[in-house]
Amino acid sequence: MDRQELINDRVLYEVTKPGRYTGGEWNSIVKRWDKVPIKIALAFPDVYEVGMSNLALPILYKILNEQPDVLAERVFAPWLDMEAKMRERHIPLFSLESKRPLREFDIIGFSLGYELTYTNVLNMLDLAGVPVWSRERGGSDPLVIAGGSCVFNPEPMADFIDLFIVGEAEEAILRLLEVYRAYRGSKEQLLKQAAKLPGVYVPSFYRVAYNEEGAVAAFEPLVPEAKLPIERQMVTTMPYPVTKPVVPYIRIVHDRGAVEIQRGCTRGCRFCQAGMIYRPIRELPEQEVISAVDEIIANCGYNEVTLISLSSSDYRGISGLVNSLARRYSKDTLTISLPSLRLDVSAIELIKALPGKHKTTITFAPEAGTERLRQVINKGISEDGIMGALAAAFEREWLNVKLYFMLGLPTETMDDVKGIVGLVERAVKVGKKLRGKNPSIRVSVGAFVPKPHTPCQWVAQDTVEQLLSKQSLVKHGVQRAGAQFSWQDVRMSLLEAVFSRGDRRLSDVVYRAWQLGCKFDAWQECFNYGAWSRAFEENGITLAAYANRERLLDEVLPWQHIDAGVTLSFLKSEYENMRQERVTPDCRYAECNACGLHRWHPDCRQRSGEARRTS
Repeated sequence: MDRQELINDRVLYEVTKPGRYTGGEWNSIVKRWDKVPIKIALAFPDVYEVGMSNLALPILYKILNEQPDVLAERVFAPWLDMEAKMRERHIPLFSLESKRPLREFDIIGFSLGYELTYTNVLNMLDLAGVPVWSRERGGSDPLVIAGGSCVFNPEPMADFIDLFIVGEAEEAILRLLEVYRAYRGSKEQLLKQAAKLPGVYVPSFYRVAYNEEGAVAAFEPLVPEAKLPIERQMVTTMPYPVTKPVVPYIRIVHDRGAVEIQRGCTRGCRFCQAGMIYRPIRELPEQEVISAVDEIIANCGYNEVTLISLSSSDYRGISGLVNSLARRYSKDTLTISLPSLRLDVSAIELIKALPGKHKTTITFAPEAGTERLRQVINKGISEDGIMGALAAAFEREWLNVKLYFMLGLPTETMDDVKGIVGLVERAVKVGKKLRGKNPSIRVSVGAFVPKPHTPCQWVAQDTVEQLLSKQSLVKHGVQRAGAQFSWQDVRMSLLEAVFSRGDRRLSDVVYRAWQLGCKFDAWQECFNYGAWSRAFEENGITLAAYANRERLLDEVLPWQHIDAGVTLSFLKSEYENMRQERVTPDCRYAECNACGLHRWHPDCRQRSGEARRTS
């Protein structure tokens, strides 16, 4: 019995959602294994439904498979039942396209977009029969690399990954391939040559020193090839979207086509890491958006396409684009959706104009309950603006509204927390007045997590006790107002904060937590806070030291060797503006804020020069 038969006949009928593991989907790419010299496994450390909804995966899949000498296949974290069967039957983790064991690939590339997937990375390597620690891997083992937003602080995973690619990988991965082709015989030489590349970080080539208080004191290169800082990579123009993505056979989280119309955001929300690390704004021209939509429909058969960006309302030609799509698909059943819209009346008008039947639920993110606190975080939405947008939604027959808030934001008081309840009460009254009955309002509350490369990177996170107290107040107030309430386990947010701002010593904690059975930590049914607490305790590390400690502005930060584009001086000035409750305007509509991107991007250089000449 060959390997394929073993997987199909002995395993798949015993597990939930066997379509996660079969492969063979529409538009998947299968190359001759024996005809292609370089084999890369694109690994996503979560289940198939989550990974197949990730925007970066199809981009890398396409770029790599366009190389004649490269084969790129996908692999996802098997769910608990599948893992148990694989371990029981000694089946190593395999790719979807060829069903080859991961240890037979030359490169395994992980996408790290969420800190609570770290134990899944270790679990996948172990299932593959690949040594978990990078120091234990030899020349015959695959090269293990990683990219994604989490690598803007790569240190907690530094002892498991051979090299990181920091920033946008479209061009960086091709440069790495050139080095791999030339130096694939010797791992040491390969890593040294790769370390010379812009955006590549090889953690084993650096030493971290700590002071008596336990904070990072210095970060030192150990070989001449290792450079400081490691500059984030970015493409200067928007790449054309993937219009022939793999179409899953089972329902996934985002089961629709996707066109990235814009990358980056300059609104400057001070808590938002994406708004800092993906600057500057780059737009896909309107005609290319329309062509991409046409091609996705033809290649995939989707009846819904999402236009993706961090802030869709800021796409310069958004009204014209929406009108063009509306005319083009006025007689079709296609639905076009626009997520990430600002909380204002114009957003309602945009959605109303889109072709297809719009969704029955609309989501807004006021983030904070008072105008003062929204000013602190630079979220430029007034109370009148919020109520105006909600009124417009209710008037246009949206009966279901979801509002998202954060608890524990910098300078937050109990009055700010009560402000969430007050805002929801007013929203219910507006809906009842306009519709004659209570609207369906769902309030979702998460905990603020301070992120690297943001003005909040120095701020302490609230303790679990503080967050639970605030959460209880909001929950009871919102429910009394007649709205539904949902929340995330604040202990998950605590762990996220620890690993967001952690250093290399946390690798031992991740490893011990995995040994204790931690995996799928972002899934409530799998989250084991007791095991995590034990892992920290056994390593002599407290969670509070990382999550609940205010950083000094002159302190060496564990991620300071990563240059995200925005300068430390800009982040410090924004930190002071936050403390002083001063608003920083969007540089697209005002003068340059000198965030630092003008060093790299020609449009920003031009704007920066214009700002200096007019100041």
